[in-house]
Amino acid sequence: MDFELSEEQRLFRDTLREFVDKDVRPVAREWEAADRYPTEIIDKMKDMGLFGLTVPEEYGGLGADMVSFALVFEEISKGWMGVAGTIGSHSLACWLIARYGTAEQRARFLPDLATGARRSGIGLTEPGAGSDLQGITTTARRDGDSYVINGAKTWITNARHADPLPVLVKTAQTTPAHRGMSVILVERETPGFTVLRDLPKLGYKGTESCEVLLEDVRVPAENLLGGVEGQGMKQVLSGLETGRLNVAARALGVAQAAYDEALHYAGQRRAFGQAIQDFQAVQLKLAELAIKVQSARLLVYWAASRADAGERVDLESGMAKVFASEAAQECALIAMQIHGGYGYSKEFVVERLYRDAPLMMIGEGTNDILRMVIAKSLISGKGRVG
Repeated sequence: MDFELSEEQRLFRDTLREFVDKDVRPVAREWEAADRYPTEIIDKMKDMGLFGLTVPEEYGGLGADMVSFALVFEEISKGWMGVAGTIGSHSLACWLIARYGTAEQRARFLPDLATGARRSGIGLTEPGAGSDLQGITTTARRDGDSYVINGAKTWITNARHADPLPVLVKTAQTTPAHRGMSVILVERETPGFTVLRDLPKLGYKGTESCEVLLEDVRVPAENLLGGVEGQGMKQVLSGLETGRLNVAARALGVAQAAYDEALHYAGQRRAFGQAIQDFQAVQLKLAELAIKVQSARLLVYWAASRADAGERVDLESGMAKVFASEAAQECALIAMQIHGGYGYSKEFVVERLYRDAPLMMIGEGTNDILRMVIAKSLISGKGRVG
């Protein structure tokens, strides 16, 4: 069921579905198993303009509304969630530059980011600081007309391709810590910027997730996002509202794929002389899948529509991300149970869905942290249900 999609949004969704059916699904199983980087798919996404989702039209981007933004991640994730990751962090970085960048930064970076000639990611997480971003230890010291950055980042999507990579740093030691945090745009060929390795992962394969070392990385002061120190935490937290919509929509795509696979298999698989969909136990599972998928969809597109209305959506995007990510994990498991032994086989899609789903409960803020964010919003009166 659509969430009151406009005609333009429905046509956009249909285009995405055609792309996924033609260019993603036929290779997903083989390439995911080989952990192969999906270069050809990325080239197609460039041609479609998907790297410009959050880039304003004046810089050559799509300037997409948030419902269309969510449609992209849902539809691609139905085919292969890992592919969606390549434009997820990129879109967040573009949003940050478009929203907070100086006029010079926007003009310099956004046109190439919109076409995919440049790509980006986001350098937040560190080996000792994930959900607690105020605990980062990466520093940037002002030295004349440059900043000298030292530190390390981990779980960085697009690390090898990011140019620039927005990196969260401490430009001053303050109390509270967030007042001394800034975002600096680090360009790929800057000496001292090193991608150490790809992290081995349970799922989310194909897309790189890397450890990055920054050793005396000298960056022009003009690459300070927005040109003012101390705004980094505010910028990042604002951007993560968009990031959580991306993750929630990806989770929705995984949940929908699990439902689709389970429903199809239940109609094809026979046991005791009949299709297993005729057994009440299987019917109860199919109903549970449908309830979770549709509930997740309504939350995701409700949050996206609120963002399109100009609302602050930390509460809404948090709720959508928590529910959709847990629905994805539960749906993947139920689909595996309906498949029986075949659900544990790499020859069937549900095995991959089961491995991909947990990431969404961790990325862009763990669900426990987001539950705290939601509760504080409700208690403060800034957020409201009903």
